Amino acid sequence: MSDSKRNPILDNKIYLYMTEFFAGMSVMAVELGASRLLAPYFSSSQIVWTIIIGTIMIAMALGNIMGGRWADKNPNPDKLYGRIIIAAIWIALIPVVGKYIILGISALLVFTVSTNFLVIAAFAACMVIFVFPLFLLGTVTPSLVKYTVDSLDDSGKVVGYLNASNTIGSIIGTFVPTFISIPAVGTSITFLIFAGILMALSIVYFISGKTKSVKAVVGVIILIIACIFGHGNSFAFWQNDLTYEGESIYNYLQVYEDDSKVVLSTNVLFGVQSVYRKEKTLTGMYYDYAMAAPYMAGVKEKDELNILILGMGTGTYATQCSRYFDNIAVEGVEIDQSITDLAHEYFELPEDVKVTTYDGRAFLQDSEDSKYDVIMVDAYQDITIPFQMSSVEFFTLVRDHLNKDGVMVVNMNMKTDTEGGINDYLADTISNVFSEVYTVDVKNNTNRELFASDNSDILNQLSAGINMEEDADLKAMMEKVQENIVKYEAGNLILTDDKAPVELLSMKAIDALIRDEVDYYKNVYEEEGLEGLLECF
Repeated sequence: MSDSKRNPILDNKIYLYMTEFFAGMSVMAVELGASRLLAPYFSSSQIVWTIIIGTIMIAMALGNIMGGRWADKNPNPDKLYGRIIIAAIWIALIPVVGKYIILGISALLVFTVSTNFLVIAAFAACMVIFVFPLFLLGTVTPSLVKYTVDSLDDSGKVVGYLNASNTIGSIIGTFVPTFISIPAVGTSITFLIFAGILMALSIVYFISGKTKSVKAVVGVIILIIACIFGHGNSFAFWQNDLTYEGESIYNYLQVYEDDSKVVLSTNVLFGVQSVYRKEKTLTGMYYDYAMAAPYMAGVKEKDELNILILGMGTGTYATQCSRYFDNIAVEGVEIDQSITDLAHEYFELPEDVKVTTYDGRAFLQDSEDSKYDVIMVDAYQDITIPFQMSSVEFFTLVRDHLNKDGVMVVNMNMKTDTEGGINDYLADTISNVFSEVYTVDVKNNTNRELFASDNSDILNQLSAGINMEEDADLKAMMEKVQENIVKYEAGNLILTDDKAPVELLSMKAIDALIRDEVDYYKNVYEEEGLEGLLECF
């Protein structure tokens, strides 16, 4: 464009550096927002993060290429700031329609994809929702180079300042969503905040040049509409009877209840993390099976039994143990303080149960002298298994914190009949550390409880404890465990800190579970048609 029509704000390099700064900040904010938008549906595993980072890098690379071409072909900065407005509009609409797009893609793929469902669905969702606005933001740097470099004499310095501005913005855009905006106001409003920043940046440009822009007017209107309809934080938008729904630094959190129970879930599609029975009975879930561990450790014979729970959740196991045994001391470790707060507010976690907000493995490493009779490992959340709590090194650390006749109980989910699955790896790894390993499958569930000890007498201890148990329901439950428990025959599938492909193994397991579930509905449709399929729901 000619100098006579040049927007005077372009003569202020500080404004151009600010454009680069806020573009970089917004890219990282959208990336972190993407992880939070996808996590309640697809988990927050390393695989999902890889998909997010990969698709965003694709978008940025294409944006850099096209931004450079467009800047050479038509060096009109109006075009750049128009693209920023379009990116802002798109980002503002993510809270409004993003969740529906994710579920729509999932519904389409679940009946057409037989393997790697979560990988394909997460990748498709990222491509549809996030690639286009970040592609537009990727055009910012090459375009700004065109407008800021006055001569070859200072081109290196100017480009360096632009890249530094982008990098500093990216750094701030990394910390602000994680530690400030998402915990304070949620993912949806975080998207709206950064969309508003980009919109304001572009409006300042057009106002300073006294240029009328239809895009700016339309953008402001759409942003206002998005703020009205997209400010909610409900990921499970089809449910209107939730007791609590919110977000923490680590998780999406959902509490729902009925006349008999209160339930915590951190994923809208998979799994239950904690449950509390209002009538104060057994849960009917894996926690009941895990109650065998105190018997194996001699709870009926000892004056006091010390129990540590890694992955406390809202304290279902702690509450169960405290309710049925009067000679125990329970301590828990939970990385998410918000879950602990929910435990006290909705799940009646006993006040005398100490909960440390920390990573489970780091807690053991920092508590070298602490010994326990039972250590419950319940940190495998939905389809997300932390690799640092699945290795030989971790289970060795657990063993070192057990008393001589102590017992470790591990809740393993995603049970399938496929050999070489994640549970086989976990059980083989544990067998490499402990001499006695037993498993029992939870009835009508995908959970499997594993008991490990160096005490060869744990089954006799269980039997003796059952004979001394006076509570009829608990005794019947322990007899069921006793009838179904089997000694694990170890293989050589060992996980270590150096090599623990838990994400890929978990993805294969969830694929098998989804495939089995979908096959059922496919058979119903083939035999009874659409009417029969609708009756299933």
